[in-house]
Amino acid sequence: MSADAAAGAASGQTRSLGRAATAIKDLNPGYFAFVMATGIVSTGTFLLGPSWLSRALLAVATAGLVVLSVALVIRLVRFRPSVVADVHAPERVFGFFTITAGLDVLGVRLAYAGHPLATAILAGVAATVWLALTYGLPASLLLTRTHDSVLGGVNGTWLLWVVSTQSLALSAAALVPAWPSQSGLLAPFAAGLWSVGLVLYLLLVSLILLRWLTVAMTPQTLGPPYWILMGATAITVLAGAKILGLPGTLPVVRATASFVEGFSYALWAFGTWWIPLLVILGFWRHVRHHWPLTYEPALWSVVFPLGMYSVATLAFGKAANLTFMEPLARFMLWVAVAAWVMVAAAFLARLTCRRD
Repeated sequence: MSADAAAGAASGQTRSLGRAATAIKDLNPGYFAFVMATGIVSTGTFLLGPSWLSRALLAVATAGLVVLSVALVIRLVRFRPSVVADVHAPERVFGFFTITAGLDVLGVRLAYAGHPLATAILAGVAATVWLALTYGLPASLLLTRTHDSVLGGVNGTWLLWVVSTQSLALSAAALVPAWPSQSGLLAPFAAGLWSVGLVLYLLLVSLILLRWLTVAMTPQTLGPPYWILMGATAITVLAGAKILGLPGTLPVVRATASFVEGFSYALWAFGTWWIPLLVILGFWRHVRHHWPLTYEPALWSVVFPLGMYSVATLAFGKAANLTFMEPLARFMLWVAVAAWVMVAAAFLARLTCRRD
């Protein structure tokens, strides 16, 4: 190799390393939504087929979790000021809850496939992260904010707090069949977290609606994370269906079954109601105001609710003997698959452009 060629190769490697460092420094806190979206679509295709697609998506979700975890660790070590800046930004900080949700959604997929130990390990890590975030973030917003109000920073990502809470409830319920000896601990844990997530949803939706009515809406602020308004209801319904599927002899199931079933159906209906409104808001953003429809990490926050709605509809329909839900679940699964393919293609196109 000539000296010029060697210098060119070295320069190319330096640029690549520089781009990688910049990408890690600027890593969106909510990027683990990729794992959430891929994991839940893998779960849906595991339940409804095709199985080959489910296995492929499981491999992609696992690889994504590994890559994002390594990037997060590097960011915490080398770019801590960027992480601190995200923690103090109300519009970004709740994205960190995608770490918990991503771990749990992937764990539940593994539980369906008969790997409860992997589910338990991922749930344990997720619970640790959730504990740090669920008390650290509200304390930070309440005690260290520099402005009088954080209402202007409220957006759909705040509902990731609900999603992560319900993902833990889902993991706990999914582990009961594998470890029935621990059902006396896991079942109350699942029902308790499900209840916490329900109350959080009601509170946070009220805050979001208050923001919509008091802060001017712009195409920039009305982004993909608002689809979590529907996704949070869907994962609550799925967790509720899992709780309803636990042995009826468990005291906590006897005490909460009717409440869980009724509220799960109400939230399923409310989540269904959200879908046309979210489509209208997207039309307003991209068609009426010509906001460019290009790749952004938040687009995975659209794929996840679609996939979760499908799986939740299927599971709750079986738990409540509502036969009309299965065809709807099958239809929505393919909508989610199509959305996943489009977002993945946009991501690859963006990645290719950056390399060029």
